[in-house]
Amino acid sequence: MRARWSDDHRDYLSDALALLQGWTHDGGEIRRTLALDDSQHAALTERMKVVADAVGVRPDVRRLDGRTQIRLRVPGTADSELSPGEVTLAARIEDMYKTIIAGAA
Repeated sequence: MRARWSDDHRDYLSDALALLQGWTHDGGEIRRTLALDDSQHAALTERMKVVADAVGVRPDVRRLDGRTQIRLRVPGTADSELSPGEVTLAARIEDMYKTIIAGAA
């Protein structure tokens, strides 16, 4: 069973999420869709696996119509609160995405 977070902790996560442009927050999950070609998608998913394992988060990654869809959520009920792991992984994904896109330019 997950421990309930304090109001300070929720504020910290809300502040961190506000800095993640392009991510949609809905209950216990955050989502992002990225326009990547197949090789960029492969590079992102390989890098993402390493960080996801380190923070103990299992991202849901899908490829659809030339886009990479990423969903990060806390396993369990739909009303679960996000943990620092999901927010950390989202921030790292943003950094990886920017690096991959910059390399393509």
